Amino acid sequence: MTKGYLDYQSGMPVDPRVVEAMVPYMTEHCGNPAVLHSVGDPAREAVEQARAQVAALIGAEPSEIVFTSGATEANNLGVKGVAMKLRKKGKHIVSSVIEHRSVITPLKYLEREGFEVTYVPVDAEAFVDPKAVEAAIRDDTILVSIMMANGEVGTIEPVGPIADAARARGVLFHTDVVAAQAWIPIDVTTLPFDLVTLSSNDVYGPKGVGALYIRKGVRVEALIHGGGQENGLRSGTENVPGIVGFGKAAEIAKAEMQGEVERVKPLRDRLMEGILGTIADSTLNGPPDRRLPNNANIRIAFVEGESLLLSLDMEGVQVSSGSACSAKTLEPSYVQLAMGVKHEEAHGSLQFTMGRWTTEEDVDHVLEVLPGIVERLRKMSALKPGMTYDKEDFRDHGHDH
Repeated sequence: MTKGYLDYQSGMPVDPRVVEAMVPYMTEHCGNPAVLHSVGDPAREAVEQARAQVAALIGAEPSEIVFTSGATEANNLGVKGVAMKLRKKGKHIVSSVIEHRSVITPLKYLEREGFEVTYVPVDAEAFVDPKAVEAAIRDDTILVSIMMANGEVGTIEPVGPIADAARARGVLFHTDVVAAQAWIPIDVTTLPFDLVTLSSNDVYGPKGVGALYIRKGVRVEALIHGGGQENGLRSGTENVPGIVGFGKAAEIAKAEMQGEVERVKPLRDRLMEGILGTIADSTLNGPPDRRLPNNANIRIAFVEGESLLLSLDMEGVQVSSGSACSAKTLEPSYVQLAMGVKHEEAHGSLQFTMGRWTTEEDVDHVLEVLPGIVERLRKMSALKPGMTYDKEDFRDHGHDH
């Protein structure tokens, strides 16, 4: 792992133990799981073993797990699949303004198709109010979709009470747990979740694999049609090596979760305290507690985030300034804007996310180089205390939003 890599939320390295489990299914066990002859048997058995491993991560039954090409597809299947299946019952959905783009964009699509979506706001720490969600539920509401934790600012949402409110009204509840699944124990036998989105890469597995948990009895309309794989909900030949890797990664994550939290959380706290204590006009985005143990999102005033990113990268430190899905645009984080952060302030945020190979030396290196970078950039910056800016001053006119 590259030293100084503190961008685990954007992409986790694949655990070597996961790679070892995958290799045989790229070479000797090359069969298609759907075929009836003996060459397909090992592949089919490996897929079902992985299904059980992924199910165990959240306390589900293996039959309740549908493999997808990633969390984006799983979110689309959960949101659009439910909407299409239940559209005769109702066309109203409740979600929040800070959901991942792979939830918000399908919702915008559904709005164009005649559905109505209520987007519940968040407070200054990015918390969704369960009472606001409950108040938004109507007689024609068919789905509530609220993420378990926000991967950008680290806020852990009160999804238990929200799911309870949805179930009390007979409404299905979907949650994207991608940011939380490596850090927070999840048990769907006690939590009233109907649909749960999971991602391989966010538990140190390979990219391009995800899963949707669908509680037994919940019906979803397929989005991809073909040979009828995954009980007809996700046609296409299974990505056997990827699925095997996801299964192994999920097994390791469940076994080692508590130890990782206990190791990483002090590193995160040390980084947050070090930056906030040494850099003037720096502010924590999100709550000081009830946040993901690996997440430190810090807003540094009077300097632009892109300049901070590039300067840190030159010092061997890799971080983000917002969601990885928004990295191609210079627009500020829609999550932070929803929290009430000013347009110009949101531009100065750094998202540090740690993981399995983060060390004390990585943290110390950031604390050593960041103050000097901030000082240098502030001297060059047009951003000054007491000045106000229009958002057009920050828009990248060469890129579409």
